Amino acid sequence: MTFASLGLIDPLLRTLEDLDYQTPTPIQAQAIPAILKGRDLLASAQTGTGKTAGFALPLLQTLTQQGSVVASNSVRALVLTPTRELAEQVLQSLQRYGEHLPLRSYAVYGGVSINPQMMALRKGVDVLVATPGRLLDLYRQNAIKFNQLQLLVLDEADRMLDLGFADELDQLFSALPPKRQTLLFSATFSAPIRQMADGMLRDPLMIDISPRNSAIASVEQWLVPVDKKRKTELFLQLLAERKWPQTLVFAKTRKAVELLLEAVQAQGVKADCIHGDRPQPSRLRALECFKNNEVSMLIATDVAARGLDIPELPLVINFDLPINAEDYVHRIGRSGRAGASGEAISLVSADEVRQLAAIETLTQKLLERREQINFAPEHRVPETRVGGQLIKKPKKPKKPKTYGGKGKTHLGNWFDQS
Repeated sequence: MTFASLGLIDPLLRTLEDLDYQTPTPIQAQAIPAILKGRDLLASAQTGTGKTAGFALPLLQTLTQQGSVVASNSVRALVLTPTRELAEQVLQSLQRYGEHLPLRSYAVYGGVSINPQMMALRKGVDVLVATPGRLLDLYRQNAIKFNQLQLLVLDEADRMLDLGFADELDQLFSALPPKRQTLLFSATFSAPIRQMADGMLRDPLMIDISPRNSAIASVEQWLVPVDKKRKTELFLQLLAERKWPQTLVFAKTRKAVELLLEAVQAQGVKADCIHGDRPQPSRLRALECFKNNEVSMLIATDVAARGLDIPELPLVINFDLPINAEDYVHRIGRSGRAGASGEAISLVSADEVRQLAAIETLTQKLLERREQINFAPEHRVPETRVGGQLIKKPKKPKKPKTYGGKGKTHLGNWFDQS
């Protein structure tokens, strides 16, 4: 199968040839023809399988063939993303794929001044990539209109439809024209998310390329049990022993990210970090330096877990397990992309066993445990079974209660008085 056989137009085929895209991935092969036919879509595939091209290419072709002129402050297609970093990445993909097309793409998100974004929207935009909060701000200030909107894409739709975005999405959907083509893409879809999606889509085509919520087979996954207070010490020892190459590290909180960054830099490692409290230009700069190998380690919260394409990333470390099991799949999916091999190591303490069980239930894979010499935990991480179930030790039978010392055994309202 070729991209030409999917019905793509010559300008897009020239761009794909320049990018050395030779054969469509399974998600692209199924999604592109369906989108070109105007179908609504709910598409699930593992990370690193080309989902962005799967919706971007037919979206750009549809807008080009319709040839409408976009009005001031209007958009013809809208792509919603959960994070600023992903918004920038999707924008770069759209601009790269649309290099030979007469279309204008732009991205809006929080963390930067809103005024330049309002000025840019005055010219009208064919494809707008946005995070929900900033898009709502622009809509409330009459800086954007949706009367020309034809296509809506939710990238990383499971997170977009999660409760954290529910209010913003409800307000946005009420402002969008009901007659539109809607596309939902992600690596993971839970049953409740699929039910919510049913209310948004018209006769949707369901695409499941790989086992639902599964992790990439090309990523070797294992964990090291360790006491929580010794995680940093273990991390630094593993770093010294293994001399890790380019490494993406995930921690749970901003404070944990910054403390680990200080410890790593003190060892002479070139490292940077990303978390929600950093200014957006700093976050983008840190990500670009990591992609360009100017720093060998990037430490981040889950703002870096979704959708980011880091070519040939060999290693992901979970310093802390994520609260949501789906985020584990997305985290380790930063490695092993486009068929490359990768490795994912998790440092797991006893208080994270429920997160571990949830991850193993979601992925239907029991993570191999490899104890590190001199780091055997005082608080053991409870064993789990395949599917993530905790193995509970049988309870010891309760001893009968005694009162008043020897010879007085409680028997309801009767006592042995001897």
